[in-house]
Amino acid sequence: MSYPPRLIETEYPDFGATDTPPDWRLPLPIYQQRLETVRARMDRDGLTHLAVYADREHFANLAWLTGFDPRFEEALLILGPAPKPLLLAGNECMAYLPASPLVQANLLDIRRYQPFSLPDQPQGESALLEGAAIDAHSRIGVAGWKSYAQPHQIDAPSYLVDALRFAAGYENVTNAAALFFNPTDGLRTTVTPEEIAFFEWTNTLASEGMRRVIDSIRPGARDYDLLEHARYNGVPLSAHMTLKCGANRVSLASARGERITLGGRFSCGIAYWGANCCRCGWVANGPDDLPPEASGYAEHFAGPYFAAMAAWFEALHIGAPGAALYHAIHSRLPADPFHVFLNAGHLIHLDEWVSSPVYAASDVPLRSGMVMQSDVIPSHPCFYSSRMEDGYVLADFDLQSELATRYPTLLARCHARRRWMRHTLGIPVHDDVLPLSNLAGIVPPYLLQPRLIFALC
Repeated sequence: MSYPPRLIETEYPDFGATDTPPDWRLPLPIYQQRLETVRARMDRDGLTHLAVYADREHFANLAWLTGFDPRFEEALLILGPAPKPLLLAGNECMAYLPASPLVQANLLDIRRYQPFSLPDQPQGESALLEGAAIDAHSRIGVAGWKSYAQPHQIDAPSYLVDALRFAAGYENVTNAAALFFNPTDGLRTTVTPEEIAFFEWTNTLASEGMRRVIDSIRPGARDYDLLEHARYNGVPLSAHMTLKCGANRVSLASARGERITLGGRFSCGIAYWGANCCRCGWVANGPDDLPPEASGYAEHFAGPYFAAMAAWFEALHIGAPGAALYHAIHSRLPADPFHVFLNAGHLIHLDEWVSSPVYAASDVPLRSGMVMQSDVIPSHPCFYSSRMEDGYVLADFDLQSELATRYPTLLARCHARRRWMRHTLGIPVHDDVLPLSNLAGIVPPYLLQPRLIFALC
């Protein structure tokens, strides 16, 4: 941290990857324990029922709880006084329900609820709340995917929320999504060793795909052709795959047939469940290829960003308050020219953004088992941006010991990435941080020279 960032030329290490792709679905006892934990939280919060809503986009709470994620349609899980939770699914999800270990073990009551089905499919008579034992004495929490300033603001379909309010009364139906995502104690804000194994695999897939895409950048190349080098293998996406180049200046844009231009901007994001690898910069061999308004990009923008991210990693450790990450960035990257507007890092899981403990006044302590996304986004109309976005697990001695026993090659890869970040890049990564990506810490400002990267040593 005592040296200014400089550019070094080096080959990327070969950290390897797991030989056997892990399954994100977990053993049955874990799902059983999660149901028990959720019921304990319901008791703590005075809830008699919890309605967990899911659809194709907002599936992660239900998938975490049951191992089932609705495809095409909506779904609803109702936990109440009955021993078995009630799971309602539409026509096309009925055949997919055995994806859940709880369904396979007959630990959920299943009902076809055809209004969840797609337009013009068969629609029989369906009673949404039949058998749920909801009445005026019930206290119902609804878990969509966000919470709001008012507890009665709920992001689930109105017909569903209306039915719950009609049965229990308006005041008795409240937003309970924070039970899953609150960064202080949300149930999905820390992960199991099995989830770490899956997320390390998806981070490796994403980062190796990104490396191949960057290595294929050539003036005149088409964006669609570049993304073929990602070698998408069918693992579920957590966000649209993005690639922006040429005349395409739209943030988060998908490939649309544009061609790479010398001296042009480039960004790409590859996001799978538990992983999002993003890089951006200039299609250039060096400063002479940049447009005049971007002169000094490496010295005055991308380099200071890299140094601030090194400070971010110095602040990233178990027990640190989220505010420490915020101040590591904002004390070094002033609003002009860097314009870092969103949170300086957030939690990632099956969904690309769970929540964030990182904001100015955050006293939320970082905990073992959190998966942090190094998603810090500087932006400038002339300098454009820079990025080193990957995933990192916080793991204490006990968690790393369990990983060493169950997934020794995974832990070895994480330790090798951490050593390389420290010794080659000069980034002060703590012992309780496990990098999941094979591009961890790598920032090439000139994408036609991808082995020319920033370092602090």
